[in-house]
Amino acid sequence: MGYQPPPYPYDLLDELKTIGSAHDGGLVDLSIGSPFDAPPQAVLDALGNSGTERSYPPSIGTPAFREAAASWLNQLVGASLTSDDVRATIGSKEFVAGLPHWLKLRTPERDTILFPAVSYPSYEMGATLAGCRAVPVPVDDAWRLRLDAIAPEDAARALCLWINSPGNPAGGLDDLDAAAVWGRANDVLVVSDECYAAFTWDGPARSIVTSGLDGVLAVHSLSKRSNLAGARSGFYAGDPALIEYLGQLRQHAGFMQPGPVQAAAVAAFSDEAHVEQQRDIYVRRLELMRKVTAALGSDAPMPGGGFYLWAPAPDGDAWAFARRLASEAGALVSPGNFYGAQGSGHVRIALVQPDERINLVAQRLGIVG
Repeated sequence: MGYQPPPYPYDLLDELKTIGSAHDGGLVDLSIGSPFDAPPQAVLDALGNSGTERSYPPSIGTPAFREAAASWLNQLVGASLTSDDVRATIGSKEFVAGLPHWLKLRTPERDTILFPAVSYPSYEMGATLAGCRAVPVPVDDAWRLRLDAIAPEDAARALCLWINSPGNPAGGLDDLDAAAVWGRANDVLVVSDECYAAFTWDGPARSIVTSGLDGVLAVHSLSKRSNLAGARSGFYAGDPALIEYLGQLRQHAGFMQPGPVQAAAVAAFSDEAHVEQQRDIYVRRLELMRKVTAALGSDAPMPGGGFYLWAPAPDGDAWAFARRLASEAGALVSPGNFYGAQGSGHVRIALVQPDERINLVAQRLGIVG
């Protein structure tokens, strides 16, 4: 028998869903980072009225989409991208999962994907689906990638190093300039997943492209920034030769962000007011949830970025703490081992539900939001 996919991590939470659903008012699902807040009306209007649904969209993205994405990232981090430096994706997850396969086609003599030991599961899964070695890189006590821990023999075989900053699940902020320097010194592509960059709390937003484009890719998505996860809009930018290769390959494979979605993305990238409002909402929710976990004996620090609270389990057992949150507060959260063995002493709490639902969790523990 050939490859059999493992259970999807969130499918393992069914028992906890049953426990949490017994509360008056029902289960509050904080396990998946799927936004519930509304995107701007102008974005929805563009989605429904672009007139682009009749024709095939360009696989690399329309000129308007690529210009809007480049201008937005330039404004956010002080980069100097042009539309020629940008290519569209169908969200970012398909790109994350597919990139190892495409890199292996280009450089078949290498076979290794490096990724943070506590991180988004799709980095490892993408390597597995491509038939590559998936090698986790240790992280430090602040959940930052330890470049010094990468073995030379793994670097020599590496197709790429994934870096995620602000990080999912722990909200750590990596030194992206140092990662770019390491990648160039070791002839390893560094791919920086920056989908939470707009929600950076500790200092300004940052991107690896400010260190130069050679040997790096930055990956972005509107799923989090503009609450458009269902629309599937994202882009990558960086090394000119690599984005040209990937753009051609993806065109042959039929990867096309739908035209109406690209029109909506242009509207979203052009508006920062809704992002500023969302930033205030997430900070408020994070602070409230810190009170919730503190009431249960967990002193959870404010993340450096992102909208997840990475809360240590009081007894070091993530599953036991997740069960307690379900039974006492009616909240469904993700045990940290979903994101790597090093995360097994924490739970991840996604602050994506509407305020009234998150307030309900707090109220069940006698906390006023």
